[in-house]
Amino acid sequence: MPDRYAVIGNPVAHSKSPQIHAAFANQTGEDIEYARLLAPLDGFRAAVDNFRNGGGKGLNVTLPFKLEAAALATSLTERARQAGAANFLRFDGGEIAADNTDGAGLLRDLTHNLGFDPAGARILIAGAGGAARGVLLPLLQAGPALLAVVNRTPQRARELERACAASAGKTRLLSGGFADINQQRFDLVINATSAGIDGGLPVLPEQVFGAASLAYDMMYGEGDTPFMAYALRHGAARAADGLGMLAEQAAESFFLWRGARPDTADVLAMLRRNA
Repeated sequence: MPDRYAVIGNPVAHSKSPQIHAAFANQTGEDIEYARLLAPLDGFRAAVDNFRNGGGKGLNVTLPFKLEAAALATSLTERARQAGAANFLRFDGGEIAADNTDGAGLLRDLTHNLGFDPAGARILIAGAGGAARGVLLPLLQAGPALLAVVNRTPQRARELERACAASAGKTRLLSGGFADINQQRFDLVINATSAGIDGGLPVLPEQVFGAASLAYDMMYGEGDTPFMAYALRHGAARAADGLGMLAEQAAESFFLWRGARPDTADVLAMLRRNA
């Protein structure tokens, strides 16, 4: 019998994870079965228990359960602890190991697929929710010169700055509201807000995009997202969506579960064709 894995969320029917992991399994020869698992909004723990008791080996966790996944775990990696959220669970007897592979996925997409080196760069993150928390530690470990976090509610951005201050090293940290970075330019601008779900935009000053900057939207869809289009209109050199991050964080999960590192190039090309 193949080992069983799944992505759990609500909603979850839209998830591309099953086709990604099926492609990884075919590429590496790993014998796994990967499905979608819809959990009631008030029934995450019960759904996880049912999956574990049925022989499930691990879960990817999507919205809105990443905080609950971290709280459910018996052990957390440093990146999951720093994020306060987990998108990866592995079951071993009575143990539940949790991790957060989002930051590793983002960093791999930036460096390997997009050719962007965060070391010494000026980076701006719009948003201070779970998406931002999941990528902060890996970005700091890459050694940017400046990492700024801005949010519609400035206090949340400042709380996030305080939470990661001990991991900043030589990186200068800034935080506040969108207007607080007026007249500043950045090498990398990341949209980690949920505004794009409804076709909206974070209220960023136009000047944040430098002549050689990369605008990165964690959201993805058909063609350019509203944030990507806005960035390109206002001076960004190039823009990318979060589909590469999706593939790379899935590859990190697959490696943690199976010990085999899949190549994402063909899978990412497949996702682009089917977007």
